[in-house]
Amino acid sequence: MSKNYLAYSLLVFATLCWSGNFIVGKFAYLFEVPPLTLNFLRWVSVWLILIPFTYKEIYKNLNYIKKNWIVISFMGVITISTFNSVVYLALTYTQVINAVLVLAAIPAVTIIISSLMKVDKTNIFQLVGLFLSIIGIGAIISNADLNKIFSLNFNKGDLWMLVCVICWSLYSTLLKKHSFKFSQFTLIQLMVSIGILFLIPQFFYEKSIGLETNFNTPFFIILFYVVMFPALAAYYCWQKGVEIVGPNRATMFIQLMPLLSAVLAILIFKEKFELYHFIGASFILSGIYLSNKKTVE
Repeated sequence: MSKNYLAYSLLVFATLCWSGNFIVGKFAYLFEVPPLTLNFLRWVSVWLILIPFTYKEIYKNLNYIKKNWIVISFMGVITISTFNSVVYLALTYTQVINAVLVLAAIPAVTIIISSLMKVDKTNIFQLVGLFLSIIGIGAIISNADLNKIFSLNFNKGDLWMLVCVICWSLYSTLLKKHSFKFSQFTLIQLMVSIGILFLIPQFFYEKSIGLETNFNTPFFIILFYVVMFPALAAYYCWQKGVEIVGPNRATMFIQLMPLLSAVLAILIFKEKFELYHFIGASFILSGIYLSNKKTVE
């Protein structure tokens, strides 16, 4: 099996796991599971699962970790404690279809960030692709209504998803820029260790405003899924795939997520694919196509 084929298989599987995460995240809202609490318990569970398998490698590489603690900490903050919390929070305000279509702009944004950070070069096609993707996002978060744009009257959940786009684009770029000498799970464990520190205040904030968690069967099913698949399996596969083919190629696989999640949302939650979704998706996909015209090997 060629390295590229392996990488593409890993990236597809990761995308499948994350597609399900949006559906399960919506179920969490319907079953009144507090979003920030869910993310906190998710990553605490991951930390407990991984520590027996990673502590030796962490101890062995302590000096190396100390030298790279700034970038590892930043990756932990923008993914574990920001991206994931914001996704669950956004789904309490917006549809699954809206959320995943906004995320579809990640490849175009990643290309620009990679260029700014001098990880990859960019070209005019990619700049135009970014512009088209921005128009597509605007169409989705405004329901293709110019009055909403001029009055800045946007859905709160859609705006939260813009934060996720920037966070994930940064994360994918940093993965390519820094090749760490320890295993994928050890990197995840280090990121989680930092991320949890910033999740603790989020957890207590929800407690302070009276959001309680019912530890019933739906809660444990939701927690099991978000721990085992979007967290452990998907992060490992994504990081391995990005290492092989780079962030620009890898983020193209994110485009599977809107399709898969939208189909599931329509089937399960009876969400409707409106005209503005089609308009926004058309601009974003056109932007992705142009962005992918960069063919430097």
